[in-house]
Amino acid sequence: MTSNRHLAPSPRTRVRRLPDRAHYDAATVAAILDEALSCSIAFQWEGSVHAMTTAHWREGDHLYVHGAKAARMMKALAAGQACVTVSLIDGLVMARSGFNHSMNYRAVVAYGQFEPVEARADKLRHLEAFIEKLAPGRWAQLRPATTKELNATTVLRLPLSEASAKIRAWGAKDDTDDLAWPVWAGVVPLALTRGVPQTDPQSAVATPPANLA
Repeated sequence: MTSNRHLAPSPRTRVRRLPDRAHYDAATVAAILDEALSCSIAFQWEGSVHAMTTAHWREGDHLYVHGAKAARMMKALAAGQACVTVSLIDGLVMARSGFNHSMNYRAVVAYGQFEPVEARADKLRHLEAFIEKLAPGRWAQLRPATTKELNATTVLRLPLSEASAKIRAWGAKDDTDDLAWPVWAGVVPLALTRGVPQTDPQSAVATPPANLA
């Protein structure tokens, strides 16, 4: 990923609509990818276009996904170009006109071709990183993965050399003539939060660990 705030890494990653919201630095892209739990991936397969949502994680300058070895998406991503999108909605922007309503958001778009992770040790290491993103310390608590499970799982990674971010993080921007209109204007913050863990009735451990709180 490029480290320049204003320099797009490629023509297709350059933000054309509202370019003042663009961020091309690696740190901004990484922070959004790390906070998001899922992404949407668009790809072509057998003459048709598809877009699917899946969990993802990031390690260094690569984005990782995993799935069943027989899955159509896994085969397609390893065979051709893809577009990955991630969106975090941070607030509803309530303006004085319907036209000027908006949302505060942080989004990432990345292009490229995924490559498979083949070595057993590498697959294990990257799958561990995925679980640790969800709950730090949990991998060590789990039943070890079996050879059958690893053989049935595909792990793919996408270089983040073509990625850009777009961010809106401010209040309503109304026309001057609308400022006195008698309606509330402002931002309604939104956030994804963890709820109280719900123990499986057959769980051998009754009390949820602290890393899931």
